[in-house]
Amino acid sequence: MKNKFLTAVITGTILSISVSCNQQTSNETDSATNTEQTEEKLTGQSGVVDDVSQKNIVGVAAGSADHTTLVAAVKAAELVDVLSNAGPFTVFAPTNAAFDALPAGTVDELLKPENKEKLQDILQFHVAVAVYKTENLKDGQILNMVNGANATIAVKDGKVSINGANVVASVPASNGIIHVVDRVMQ
Repeated sequence: MKNKFLTAVITGTILSISVSCNQQTSNETDSATNTEQTEEKLTGQSGVVDDVSQKNIVGVAAGSADHTTLVAAVKAAELVDVLSNAGPFTVFAPTNAAFDALPAGTVDELLKPENKEKLQDILQFHVAVAVYKTENLKDGQILNMVNGANATIAVKDGKVSINGANVVASVPASNGIIHVVDRVMQ
């Protein structure tokens, strides 16, 4: 009787441990799967949610009704994460009207997936790595743009332009500055 009782206790203990281990392994697997799914949803710096700090360049542009075409272009060119990073960046941001002034069909053509590299090149020609405030820009100054090309600053009667695009406003961002321009630079 003592052996049957002892055998039953040992068997019960082993079953209990076995069930507990299987349940823990199942929970660990579920937890790992949930973590992987959560990590897949976050994409680089643009996936960081921060409603307290000053908005970065992408956040500022996304909040502007005058820059919906630019924001669509940045998304199509897959540059959202890049422009959400720490920077510092100076972005010369063409308005919707600036994009509308391009020949008919140009924007639609550039937004096609097969033209992503060309669109990236155009957008990167509007970005410099540094913060250039308007008061620090000098007539004849040459800026090295992200795409490797140079752009020339002109200052006349206190008004700043870059490659013929007039700076009409400037907005600071957490990772640089945005200069709103009235045309798409080429």
